[in-house]
Amino acid sequence: MGRNTRKRRTPLATKAIAASAALALGGGGLIWANFYASAHESNAGQNQTKAATATVATISCPDVGQKLTSVPSGATNGVAKELANLDKQITEAYARLASTRQAQTNDASFVQNAIVGPLKEKRAATIDRIRIDIQRVGGTFDSRLSQLSACTTQTANQTNAGGGNNGQGNNGQNGNGQNGNGQNGQNGNGQNGNGQNGGGQATAAPSDPAAGGNIGGQAGNGPVAADFVDITKVQRNVAAKPRAKRGGSTGTFTTRCGVNTNKNHNTDNVIVAPGVTNGAHHLHDYTGNQKVNAFSTNDTFLQGGTSCANKSDLSSYYWPVVRVQDGTQDFDQNADGGGKEGNVGKILTPIKSELTYVGSPTSKVVAMPQFLRIITGDAKTTTNGLANANAHWSCTGFENKVQLTEQYPICPQGSNVVRLFSFQSCWDGQNTDSANHRSHVAFADAAGNCGNGFKAIPQLTARLVYKITPPVVQNGVVKNAYAVDGFPEQLHKAATDHDDFISVTTNGLANKIANCINRGQRCQ
Repeated sequence: MGRNTRKRRTPLATKAIAASAALALGGGGLIWANFYASAHESNAGQNQTKAATATVATISCPDVGQKLTSVPSGATNGVAKELANLDKQITEAYARLASTRQAQTNDASFVQNAIVGPLKEKRAATIDRIRIDIQRVGGTFDSRLSQLSACTTQTANQTNAGGGNNGQGNNGQNGNGQNGNGQNGQNGNGQNGNGQNGGGQATAAPSDPAAGGNIGGQAGNGPVAADFVDITKVQRNVAAKPRAKRGGSTGTFTTRCGVNTNKNHNTDNVIVAPGVTNGAHHLHDYTGNQKVNAFSTNDTFLQGGTSCANKSDLSSYYWPVVRVQDGTQDFDQNADGGGKEGNVGKILTPIKSELTYVGSPTSKVVAMPQFLRIITGDAKTTTNGLANANAHWSCTGFENKVQLTEQYPICPQGSNVVRLFSFQSCWDGQNTDSANHRSHVAFADAAGNCGNGFKAIPQLTARLVYKITPPVVQNGVVKNAYAVDGFPEQLHKAATDHDDFISVTTNGLANKIANCINRGQRCQ
């Protein structure tokens, strides 16, 4: 906290994220960021998170993976590992940024010379290895990717999510309400308003530099008070879904796969970082397929067993865990992807999980191809911006009225927190994945139509419900903050939430799902 300025001799591995930092920005002026003590501190149980709208800083690096549009099959594994190296380099640089307070105090050029500069060199070498991997098998490398090695530092109010994009939409990425949960994409029409409060967000108090700056979450990297909003004070922002037309597909298929009560967790991500342990740098809940990790293959998926009631559904449904920062140390407090990387607090298990496939309002759907991989949302919106943000937060009793992307809701008494996801519902008809894990699928337009060359597929929607004691924001401090796990430099912003899916079915289930939806039936 601001008053805790003594030196500590905690090892870097467990202390780095929670340390104090000073960032050299722009022309060399110092902006202080004094982070909250780690969960090992004696006062961690107070769980007080103070707004850091002007001081808590992070590292912003271009997302190379999002710019890759084509990778030859022979280079896929090598490129994936190098992309994972880029993520690892950023997390290491962020940890160093947060652990070098004294050095930054003594030398205004320390951040540039000792952190940002070396990071650029490492990234340049890694991007060059990507080039070599692609060209070695005869592929074409876009030379513009070589220009993405440089990173910058940001203050919290410079980030691209969590209060810095007033009223920004998302370029049509999220389907404008054509999904089965009544969501309307990013909304941009009242959700964000002025700093996203739509009419009544609790305003964070300014920091007091003399007192050591702001507090940024139990681990020092968020959330902050400005990341929460009283949902009862947000204007209605959910638009009506497109009406189904003649020839549309109006049925639904529900699969019941549980809420991960068996604690099937890991910090891998087999879609984005196959073959890389801790490729996600945060913890996932897994339902459905029970043998999913970095080293899983299509063959092992078929042997994985399932938590789903329908044993023909071997699909993998996984998402970042939600934690409440109440001072609790969970099992991964000292582990990679957990406390070592700023993901701290008690892991919450949903009290309800609803996975439903819905149809298209304008056409019939075709069956999902086996092993189709889809990611909805973006784990890096704090630095990437909101173009691919697609998670929505709400409260029971409010889902048809208010859904948030850039803030976590504070729900009224008796209401539970809800996470809502709607996956892309248009498929290119050929590929089960793509180099950037997005190009092979797309969202329908505002009327529900797929673009040229794309076919409508059953749209997976997910609804997760959590029983969470409502956080209390008072005088810029939030008690009992909760947040989704994420990359440490992404500051636990609500907009970084995302969901992953791998379609694996047997006994003709994919066709059964499509046929049920096309006939307008309600199946499970």
